[in-house]
Amino acid sequence: MPQLILASTSAYRRDLLERLRLPFAVRAPEINETTLPGEAPAQTARRLALLKANRVAQSEPGAIVIGSDQVADLAGTALGKPGTHENAVAQLRAMRGQIVKFHTAVSVVSLRSETAAVEIVTVDVKFRSLSDAHIENYLRQERPYDCAGSAKCEGLGISLLEYVHSDDPTALIGLPLIRTSAMLRQAGLDPLDPPSP
Repeated sequence: MPQLILASTSAYRRDLLERLRLPFAVRAPEINETTLPGEAPAQTARRLALLKANRVAQSEPGAIVIGSDQVADLAGTALGKPGTHENAVAQLRAMRGQIVKFHTAVSVVSLRSETAAVEIVTVDVKFRSLSDAHIENYLRQERPYDCAGSAKCEGLGISLLEYVHSDDPTALIGLPLIRTSAMLRQAGLDPLDPPSP
């Protein structure tokens, strides 16, 4: 079985990939994640997911490498990881009562089999009309400063939302496992295959 590598330092993506019960290693892709001028949010997610997978695959040519990236999209404006409390407050104020699209791209690259695929799963999220007090209380408890759009839906952040529409429920957390499983099968690695004797 070829080695499987997750090209990410995200604890959220690592936890999600563990659900497939495949052994994998983690490597930091060390890329510049700056949005390019004129680049749409979905294009940014797609480009960075492929770039991450390719960067790690160059140093691990015998492996199957997964790269992923997520960009929150508020009416065409990209919302990244806030980094600070003040930025998170501004993001959540801007999103209250709005529909935000979370574009999560996943890429699977295998230099050995000369395959490179990238796909995007978009999740539509409607935010509640939150008060400033609710925003402050949420941020003080959850501290989601490393999450795109300041919304950590696997925790208290679920209470920020009116609804979530998606065909891949794990995409909002950061790695669409339905799509990832399909792409791994195409690369010759099926999580449901019995282990070799």
